[in-house]
This record gives sequence, structure tokens and C-alpha cells, in this order.
Amino acid sequence: MSARANALKEEGNKYFQDGDYKSAEVLYGKAYVRPHSATLSMQYSLLNASGHSIQKDPSNPKLFTNRAMTRIRLQSWDACIDDCLHSIALLPANMKAYYYLAQAQLALHHPNEALTSALTAYNLCLDAGSWNASTRNVSQLVLQAKKERWEAAERERMRRRSDLLRELEDGLLAMRSFELENWAVKHGIVTPSTTTASENNTTTSTAAQEEKSDILDTSRRKIEELRSVFALADPANLQRREVPDWLIDNISFCVMHDPVVTRTGASYERSTILEHLKRSSTDPLTREPLTPQDLRPNLALKQACEMFLEENGWAVDY
Repeated sequence: MSARANALKEEGNKYFQDGDYKSAEVLYGKAYVRPHSATLSMQYSLLNASGHSIQKDPSNPKLFTNRAMTRIRLQSWDACIDDCLHSIALLPANMKAYYYLAQAQLALHHPNEALTSALTAYNLCLDAGSWNASTRNVSQLVLQAKKERWEAAERERMRRRSDLLRELEDGLLAMRSFELENWAVKHGIVTPSTTTASENNTTTSTAAQEEKSDILDTSRRKIEELRSVFALADPANLQRREVPDWLIDNISFCVMHDPVVTRTGASYERSTILEHLKRSSTDPLTREPLTPQDLRPNLALKQACEMFLEENGWAVDY
């Protein structure tokens, strides 16, 4: 990285630490240079929809992940995805880029894509042989993506069961979209005559963000109440189905059926912990030495898993 680009990045880091994410985004952007080829130039224009004239280092993937992190804080999800994809193109084994990409995809309600990105980030952590706070964060993101994918499938299953539920839910979603459009116009994020972002006001105040959160929370509560009413009327088909956390293996993120416990008390599916030990003879949580001989069947958990699956056979598809 050139000295000027590095100085801009460091200045951007200071703004980021102070919580001034918009200024950080601008400075990170100025650390790049406009590519010369027509193909890269077109990609670049998409990546920098904010319109900044970006100048210094186009081949450094870390600069794109820095700006992606800033855009997460600004909730600029599409721009964040663009930065992540550009960073991955420069450095395919870029764990942070996949991690930020999954967060943005989840925010845009794309759980399938988010799960793929989060699993890629998780596998890159495992390949690096590290288990630390970052790896645990990625692990939690995988579970969140998997839960949201499951919940999306559940919503669709329930909607298919009842035409009336589907129509009422669609009406609530349309009302939410209308309120969000009004919110965006009110705060200058889009103009009344277009659906594009206003160039003069791309940030929102804390009060505006709270107003948006209220709209989303109110809509979510109404939809949950609606589903609860229908579930009472037809519990066999419209009751919400959930997979408890204790049933999930923290390595494969699948439902356990043959759990074993380590010396630290953590339980895993037998096949996945044995596969992990082929790669690294360490405890996934503590990084202390661990061998297959140290594993013991978790008989109580196994019985609980069997009982749950016996009564909830659908959970195997989680």
C-alpha cells in the first residue's frame, strides 16, 4: 500500500473508532485508485455508488473489507456486499470479507446466501487452525443464518396452509413497505419522485434509525400475533416449529443424534468432532490437547435428542 493510501486508511480507522462511520467510509474510499481497464472501471463504478472519487490503492483487499465494515455500521447493505465481493475477488480466502458479506445478506433477508457465506468464513477459520473470539462470532452467525433460513421455510409452509393467512400477511408486509418508503422520503434518503438515494443526505440520525426500527418491530409483532391466532385455530398445521439450541452441533450446525462430551463439558456430534480431530488434535473451544479417547457418550443428551426427534421428525431437515 502506498504511503498516502496507508495514511488515509489510518485516518479512517480513527473516525471509525470514534463512531463517525460516514467520514470513515469517505476516507477508506479515497485510499483506492480508479482502475484503468474498462471491465475493472465498470466494477469500480458499481462498488462506489456513493460517487466519491477514489484514488490510491485498487489492489489491496483489506481496504475493501475496512469500508465494508464501515458500511455495515451505516446499514448500507448493498454497498457493503459490493465491497465484500471486490475484496474476495482480490483475495479468495478472505475470511473477514465472507463474514461481513453474510451479515449484509442476512440484513437483506437472504438467509440461503448468508448461510453459504458464513459457512465459507467458518471453514476458513478452521483451515487457519484458530479458534478465538472471531471464530465464535462466525459460528454464531452461521447458526443465525441457519435459523433464519428455517424460519423463512416455516413462514412459507404456514402460508401455504392457509390462503387467508397469506393474504393478511401480505397486507401487513405491504403496509410495512409503504411506511418505510414514507420514512425514507421524510428523512431525505430517497426523493418522492424516485426510488434512488439522495446524494445530499445519505446518513440518518439516531432518532431516524429508531423510528425505522419502530416500524420494523411493530410490523414483526403484528405478523407474529396474526400467526399465533391462526396457530390456535389449527395447531396441527399452523403451530410454529422451533429447533432448540441444545439439539444443534456447534461444528456442523446440524441436529445431533449421537452426541459425545469432551473433558470441558461441551457436547458435539460424534462424527463431526472426530472429523475435527483429524485436522487438529485440540479442543474446539479451549484449544487444549484432545484425542478421540477423551470423548465420552453424552447419554442424557442422546436420550433427549431421540425423544425430541421422535416427536418432531421434521427437525432432521433443519
